[in-house]
This record gives sequence, C-alpha cells and structure tokens, in this order.
Amino acid sequence: MKTGFFTDFTVRLVETPYGKIRVRTGGAGFPLLLLHGHPRTHTTWCRVAPLLAQTFTVVCADLPGFGQSYQPVTIEDSSGRAKAKALQACMVALGHERFGVAGHDRGSYRAFRLAMDFPTNVAGLVIMDGVPIYEALERADWRFARDWWHWFFFAQSDKAEAAIRADPELWYPSNAALGEENAGDYLAATRKPEVVRGMLADYRAGLEFDYDLDQADRKAGRRLQCPLGLLWSAHDDMERIYGDPAEPWAAWSSQIVMRQRIMSGHHMAEEAPDDVADCLGTFFMNRR
Repeated sequence: MKTGFFTDFTVRLVETPYGKIRVRTGGAGFPLLLLHGHPRTHTTWCRVAPLLAQTFTVVCADLPGFGQSYQPVTIEDSSGRAKAKALQACMVALGHERFGVAGHDRGSYRAFRLAMDFPTNVAGLVIMDGVPIYEALERADWRFARDWWHWFFFAQSDKAEAAIRADPELWYPSNAALGEENAGDYLAATRKPEVVRGMLADYRAGLEFDYDLDQADRKAGRRLQCPLGLLWSAHDDMERIYGDPAEPWAAWSSQIVMRQRIMSGHHMAEEAPDDVADCLGTFFMNRR
C-alpha cells in the first residue's frame, strides 16, 4: 500500500530535562515509538509510519545526537542509559506512560536500554538488525571486524569526523531512492558538523559506557520484562555473523515471541515498508 510522506503527521520539538527531541506524530491508538539508525533521521520511517498510524499512535523521533534533536554534551550523555532517560521523558511529555518501542540499527541499542531501564513504561520491544552491544563485542571475530569495522573507526571521533567532513558524499551519499523529502532530511543532517560529531559520539559511547551497562545487567541476571520481537535483513550480515540472529538474545529474554527475516537490505524500513509494518502491527496489536 502506498502512502504520502507522513500524511496527517505533525512535527514538533518536545522539551525534556535533557534537551529538545524532534518528533513526528500521527494516528490514534496504542502508542508506538520508532527509533532510527545511523546515519538516518526519523524520516527513515516515512513509508512505515503512515501504515501503522491506521491503528496506532505513532511517534517517530530523531535520536539525541542525530537529526534535529539536542546534542549531548559529554560522551556519557550519548550513552544508551542517558538517551533512554531522554526518550522516556519525551514519551511521558507526550502523554504516553505505557508504549511499545521498535529500534533499528543504532536505534535498536537505545530501544533495548529503554526497555531494560524503564520496564513499567515499555510494553513491548522490537529489535531490527541488532543484538545487545555486550553480545556484539563479546562475540566479535574476524567477520565482525570485516563487516562492522566502522564501529571502531567511528569511535575514534576526532579522526573519523575529519575524514567525514573532508568528503561527506563518500560517507553519506545522496540516494534518490529514499524519496525527495526523506533524502533531503538525511542529507541536511549529515552535512552538519555538530550532527556528525553527535552520531560518532553514539559509537564511542557504545564502547566506553554501553558495553559496561550491558555487562552489569548480564552479570546480575537482569532480563527484559516485556515481550521481544526480532526482525533482521535477509541481504545484510546478521545471519552471516550470528547464524540465528535470535540466539544472542536467549540470555536476555524468555519472551521472544516474533522472529522474522525481512527480504531486504539493511535499511528495511525504506526497502520493505509493507513487510516491516505488517510485522510491527501484528506484534504490537497483542501488546496493548
């Protein structure tokens, strides 16, 4: 089903104790928070959100450090825990005390931390092309180094920023297939030095803070309290690295109620929006 670009959605900046978060909201029903990955903004959901808005209240947010949301001041402020606090405050400010959350790529790590740290708020979690950062780093081998080398390069923030600013088109190329408005928002964000710096800080925080947060939870035996759904791209590298992408989640959840391969590349919300919307709709319909 084709839809317009966020038809009947409203864009606003939501004030939180940590800074302003740009959100686009639409629809009516049980609230869902959708979190994008690197190097996108919330507009990556432009083909999925209108489909979900037929049944749900949909909130698409720019992650802190990305797009037009606030820029964290320190690397710790870019950690999953800090961003989870801001995103929870954002949803509460919008009037949503209980909600579902889905995250893709870098957004999946922040969605995971949101569900871990705020179990009374999060009714269900869907992870798209992601595993806990602890699991990713503990299992890292030559395949991970080959395919995900950028994790470690981006974490060298000053050097990576200099390289990206020297040739942003090489790192974040124009892509007409995204659609004019989605591509325009993505390109505008990735050409801003402060946003590039904020995106890189997300990777650095993953190594300096998020691994330790996950490890502490793992050692303490803490697990997700809400049902978990997993989506992964057939034409990306999740199966090549992990075999069964659900296996790394076994220690974190006893409620994995959805496992689904999506026939797309990594940016599945843009490449297979109908399939993604169907999976999210079915999962969250049962989480109300």
